[in-house]
Amino acid sequence: MAKNKDNVQRKSKMGLILNIFLFIAIGTSAFAIYEIFLLDSIENVLRYIVIGILFLIDILLIWKRLRINKRKKKKKPRKVLFIVFMIIYSILCGAVGGVINYIYGQVDNINKVYVTYTSDLITMSKNPAKEITDVKDFTIGILEDKKSPEGYIIPQEIIKEHNLNDENEIKTYDNYNSMLADLYADELDAMFITSTYVSTFKDITGFENIETDTKIIISKDKKMRKAETSAVEKASSGKDITEPFTILLMGIDSTDEVLEKNAVANGDTLILITFNPKTLNATMFSIPRDSYVPISCWSGKPENKITHAAAYGNDCMMNTIEEYFDVNIDYYAKINFKGLVKLVDAVGGVEVDVPIELCTDDSSRGQERCIQPGHQVLNGEDALVFARNRKAFANGDFARAEHQQEIIMALINKMKGISSISKFTEILNTISNSLDTNLTTKQILSFYNVGKDIVKKSLSADDADLVNIQRLYLSGTGQMIYDERMRLVLWDYIPNKDSRKDIIQAMKENLELVEHEEIKQFSFSINEPYEKEVIGSGPYRTNSTYKLLPSFIGDSEADARAYAIKYGISVTFVGSGGYVIDQSYPANKRMDLIKGSVTLTLSGSSKANDKKDDEEDDEKEKDDDEIEGKPAEPEASPEASPEASPGETIPPELQDSEE
Repeated sequence: MAKNKDNVQRKSKMGLILNIFLFIAIGTSAFAIYEIFLLDSIENVLRYIVIGILFLIDILLIWKRLRINKRKKKKKPRKVLFIVFMIIYSILCGAVGGVINYIYGQVDNINKVYVTYTSDLITMSKNPAKEITDVKDFTIGILEDKKSPEGYIIPQEIIKEHNLNDENEIKTYDNYNSMLADLYADELDAMFITSTYVSTFKDITGFENIETDTKIIISKDKKMRKAETSAVEKASSGKDITEPFTILLMGIDSTDEVLEKNAVANGDTLILITFNPKTLNATMFSIPRDSYVPISCWSGKPENKITHAAAYGNDCMMNTIEEYFDVNIDYYAKINFKGLVKLVDAVGGVEVDVPIELCTDDSSRGQERCIQPGHQVLNGEDALVFARNRKAFANGDFARAEHQQEIIMALINKMKGISSISKFTEILNTISNSLDTNLTTKQILSFYNVGKDIVKKSLSADDADLVNIQRLYLSGTGQMIYDERMRLVLWDYIPNKDSRKDIIQAMKENLELVEHEEIKQFSFSINEPYEKEVIGSGPYRTNSTYKLLPSFIGDSEADARAYAIKYGISVTFVGSGGYVIDQSYPANKRMDLIKGSVTLTLSGSSKANDKKDDEEDDEKEKDDDEIEGKPAEPEASPEASPEASPGETIPPELQDSEE
């Protein structure tokens, strides 16, 4: 009896062990099947075969377990082998599911569904207020856009929490620029603004010291879904990566390791790419930060530097670009300084040709870093110096844009040779932490098929570029134009309408939206190396500029009147005699924005010649080009360029002139 009882107990224990291992095997198999199923659009036939095999093995395991129960004589060695098989099977399924789960999780994290937005209430540093309780009898500026997290939503919460409506006046604006100008002019006591305002405005003349000129009274964070405040987050969720698409790359002036807080692109790095997965052709267009274009999110869509659209979020920047360049932007991708450094290091550096010694601060803004001229492989920090520097070049922003494109192409060439799993996971981890996009996880995974096509091409190609990249260049003319919102005369880059037209044509051709215009003739010299054409670079016979109001200050009444008649400027004089000491509209203001006549105030003195020497008189003799809007470039302006830029739908106030 005792022996039978022991046998029953042993059988019961063995049955329990078998059931436990069977449960684990089936569980890990289900986990693996689920994870494999998530890899939608990747090797669908292979995926279904693997899922079918795993499902079949599960059925066989269950069948085997049931057979063991029915046998009267159960051989222990077979049970042990069965358990060993289930252990190995569980480990394999767990490993496969775990790897896929990690990769899927990292890819899924690239699209930051939730973002922490931060709004600051700032005043001028000279203001005695130190904390929120000191804010009394203030005039406070706030954006009127109710969808803006940092300009309206969070500020309204701060106003409610601290009862700021009780003893203060809240004044609404449609842009930060005017608000900031009023703050500096003491017409505002305080204003709400995005926490990234320093990096956004520090490069603007007059606001170079904004970090020390202002101080923060209070800051507030709010974690929100991007889709709640942004239309572009959902706009392309159903688009298929197998079709031609556009993506806007935006550089973020951020030293954070992880891109979790709202990172506003400062407009210094705007690269619009079109890609055709069928042909593996791409166009790459670096948009100059000072391009003078209509800002879509401002009331009336007035022209301004495109970089100023960055402070108002992805929608404003993308809509501004879409409307001006007549192309739909499907996706965006943001990357910060730390992300670029880590990405370059992860691929083992990038090979570029450094033209001269370049110096700038490192990714942590801690100290200056320099790179020497020559053909070399740059690590992450050095690549950042190469990609960010513009002050060392005469054509400033254009040289920087060219270098940024070189870094991108060098990264693409290095990534095509990645075969190590550790390198792949390192790159994936970097991208996951330092990049944000509106691409869905499914769309990101779809790039596997594009990569597979590139690999196939590489097997039949030697050293040629696997992706044919056509670089685009926006020609244009620099003008010093009075900024209505900043109340300053700023250097702007007026796009050439023919260059813009050529760029739009090239992008639409690659997107298969228009028929490709075939080149009928092609010439080259065997004595000169072939250089790929840069579309949009010209030369063009005309450029486009605005008619600008000159400065009449110091002119005699007769000179001012004669000049106004010659160039069709309506003027009204206040007083008589002497010379002009004031004018109702500032110099360099666009003539098309002037309502009525320009009032010139005379000094009432006849000593006009006492305040002007002969050299100043000569300078006042303006030629036709000057009145049509071609003032001298700003002093040491790194953005200045002798070229011109786009303008297919140039308004009538823009003038075309022979170059």
